[in-house]
Amino acid sequence: MRAENLLSDTLVPLKTSDTGEEALSIMSDFYVRHLPIVNNEQLLGLISEDDVLEHDVSEPVGSYRLSLQFPPVRGTDHIYEVIRLLAEFDLTTIPVVDLESNYLGLITLEDVLNYFAKSASFTEPGSILVLELHRQDYSLAEMSRLVESERAAVLSAFVTSDLSSSQIEVTLKINRQDIQSVVATFERFGYVIKASFSERDFSDTLRERFDSLMTYLNV
Repeated sequence: MRAENLLSDTLVPLKTSDTGEEALSIMSDFYVRHLPIVNNEQLLGLISEDDVLEHDVSEPVGSYRLSLQFPPVRGTDHIYEVIRLLAEFDLTTIPVVDLESNYLGLITLEDVLNYFAKSASFTEPGSILVLELHRQDYSLAEMSRLVESERAAVLSAFVTSDLSSSQIEVTLKINRQDIQSVVATFERFGYVIKASFSERDFSDTLRERFDSLMTYLNV
């Protein structure tokens, strides 16, 4: 997935003639804290809510000094580059430009979350397996082989790491409701199972909480 495929179709950029008050109103309406400033298809910068509040809100944003400096996202950049910049600079929106630096549009944090929420790894039924291991022992090929040996498949894999630690956490989404045999296989091969969850477990937990609430309310 490339950045140009995630452009928002509802949020428009600011012009230099827009006032700080207008910028704050748009930010409030769309629940964002950042907006690009564009004139004649040229990206001039990204203004933050803090930038606006540090200036006279009745003045045009074109007269403001902007605090944010970061490399623009190209339309051909992968979604992972978008995520990296959103996280690194704590952004709620990020502007996208073409190879000639012409403004193409913007991507919101919500756009990124919606993309992943609708992907197969989240929408397909299955279970979650969380493993803890040393960095040098990480092999997705081996993990996939172990899962497939139990007639299942890995839908997605996420690695969480701390640079100060030699340990990593690997979260696997597996396309089966019951993964007891998969868990047993990983344990047999010496993997540390940090957690496992199935949709059935989650549904049972919700049902138990609902029943407890109904009992408490005497319904």
